Amino acid sequence: MSGFRRGARLGIDVGKARVGVAKCDPDGLLATPVETVPRDDASVARIAALAEEHSAFELLVGLPMNLRGDDTPSTRDARDFAAALAAASRLPVRLVDERLSTVSAHAALRSSGRSQRSSRSIVDQVAAVVLLQQALDVEKSTGRPPGTPVSQEPA
Repeated sequence: MSGFRRGARLGIDVGKARVGVAKCDPDGLLATPVETVPRDDASVARIAALAEEHSAFELLVGLPMNLRGDDTPSTRDARDFAAALAAASRLPVRLVDERLSTVSAHAALRSSGRSQRSSRSIVDQVAAVVLLQQALDVEKSTGRPPGTPVSQEPA
């Protein structure tokens, strides 16, 4: 675990209607679901409050890219949300590649016997768990923080 920065983190999966939030323990052993936050004017403030409640030192926001690594229509939205979160929370925010996290979340829920309809309320949390766990694994294997930092300065 050389180079791994100890401390709790939140993983955030930004969607048009909902935002999934996951957390990890300070040793980064396990990412677990926290909450699905409705996407509205209070989303950023709620996630900043969750970060404080869970003593997070960093927020990892999923960056939806296509399979070729290009931007998607949701990429700009995630970047804007991450910037607003950085400004509101004053915590370091990093954008991490989340390709296939939602697909993986749906597959995991299906394999546990849940229908897509019954999974709708938690799939965003599970996607946040997937992206956070992947980010933790990257940092542990490389010794470098995952993704790219978001400026806390207004654009």
